[in-house]
Amino acid sequence: MTDVSEATLNGIRTTLAALGRPWTVPDVARALRRVHMAVTDDLLLHVTEQLRISSVGAGPLEPFLRLAGVTDVLVNGASQVFVDCGAGLEPVASPFADDDAVRTLAVRLAASAERRLDDASPYVDARLAGGVRLHAVLAPLAEPGTCISLRIPSGNTLTLDDWIAGGGLHPQLAQVLQAIIAKRVAFLVSGGTGTGKTTLLASLLSLVPAHERILVVEDSRELKPSHPHVVSLEARHANAEGAGIVTLTDMVRQALRMRPDRLVLGEVRGAELIDLLIAMNTGHEGGCGTVHANSALDVPARLEALAALGGLGRVAAHAQIASAIQLVIHLRREPFGRFVNQIGVLHRTGEIVEVEMALQWSQPGGLQEGPAIKALKELLAL
Repeated sequence: MTDVSEATLNGIRTTLAALGRPWTVPDVARALRRVHMAVTDDLLLHVTEQLRISSVGAGPLEPFLRLAGVTDVLVNGASQVFVDCGAGLEPVASPFADDDAVRTLAVRLAASAERRLDDASPYVDARLAGGVRLHAVLAPLAEPGTCISLRIPSGNTLTLDDWIAGGGLHPQLAQVLQAIIAKRVAFLVSGGTGTGKTTLLASLLSLVPAHERILVVEDSRELKPSHPHVVSLEARHANAEGAGIVTLTDMVRQALRMRPDRLVLGEVRGAELIDLLIAMNTGHEGGCGTVHANSALDVPARLEALAALGGLGRVAAHAQIASAIQLVIHLRREPFGRFVNQIGVLHRTGEIVEVEMALQWSQPGGLQEGPAIKALKELLAL
């Protein structure tokens, strides 16, 4: 069978797109003749299949998205593809012939989310149909070639029992987490990328009493707690003309007008933190969110830096943090998996907020109590 280059396939795609209607197999045959190729049954079948694969879903990456437990699919140019199915990133055979094929897929995925991706706008962050989160950067900005990152949302919300069974949660910590929700304590879930912050937060929100109304604000919709009354608000990026942007700060402010019993910020990463802190300081108990941090002890410094993005000074930021957030739940990821590692209590020392360790679980190892264990028990009435 005659090999068909990616350039030829791109030419055929252009011809078919110009039809202005769904293409058929005879259309493919005519397009092949236009590029002076002898149309055989084998060639027509091969090209039709290639066009179908590259025009549906994630194209050649689609089989990886269907792997059991997959959370991430990463493409580093044409030669490197990695998947994460729960045990860290693992290399898989690349389905791409060259960087043009990677770029073509990235551009098509961006277009499916109504986002622009070209030399004038060489990177994109968007949510695809089905909730998959797309990030792409075109070459030559990215080396070794165009990079695509796909984050796959979990299809099912884990219970705390699931976390325990999977080795990610100590049974005594599960009791503490249940009490945190029951007592409407304000908290943040911290951890690095891929540690399971969003997954754990969804598990905890599923414990919220059914009569309470949960307002979730996210940059890209990922939180899907198992709860009968959840309203999700999603920020919106600017369109190709640079208009239509709706920020997380905008969405937090809208959520406050929608009578939330629990206000949730999917990921605290910018000036929207200030609005969340203000909300938590005005009677909205049980607020929560996630934040990137290396440990529970690092969370106050991280929040201070984020508050500075909104123009809030150090002293004012720490004053707001001290009265708004009570606990930090920290996750870690090791080669054997991800797990709840620390629970810390926020307390104020002069003008500065610090986190003091209450409980720490290391694997292998037992659950250890820290200096803030008494404060934790008093807070949760344990």
